[in-house]
Amino acid sequence: MKIVLLAATLALCASPALADQWRYEGGKTPIAWFDNGDAQFQFACRGGALAMGFWVRKPDASLANANAISVAIAPDTASGSAIARSGNVSFAQDMPLVHLDGSSVVVRGPVARQWARIAQNAMDNMQVAFVRSTASGVEAIDANAFGAKGSKSTIARVLGECG
Repeated sequence: MKIVLLAATLALCASPALADQWRYEGGKTPIAWFDNGDAQFQFACRGGALAMGFWVRKPDASLANANAISVAIAPDTASGSAIARSGNVSFAQDMPLVHLDGSSVVVRGPVARQWARIAQNAMDNMQVAFVRSTASGVEAIDANAFGAKGSKSTIARVLGECG
């Protein structure tokens, strides 16, 4: 029994820090974040300005040489549903793509504030993905689901720091 308990404890220590709800970290750069293991979605107050970040640890190979890509957020999606140009899906278009320990985008200004409100108002979940326009609509790449539990109050703390 002791060996099983020790093995379980070591396995937990070796796994990445995953959140089952939104987390908050204060300090010079207040941040609200959700990590699902494959990706992280966050809002931070950097230098008094709100920034939204989406980071995928192991991005799709098709993103390896991309310099820019669009990003989409869809709140309260049904399990397994695809992101499309309809309903309450919001897009940030042609964002610079950074390749460092995965791929990420950082969005600032009015779009970051709009997405913060979308994330705060989600009841169950939100889906965030890199997207490309196609002849038939949009193609979602590296779509990730994040829970909504705690998003309203946690993101509000960051917004309170950003004025």
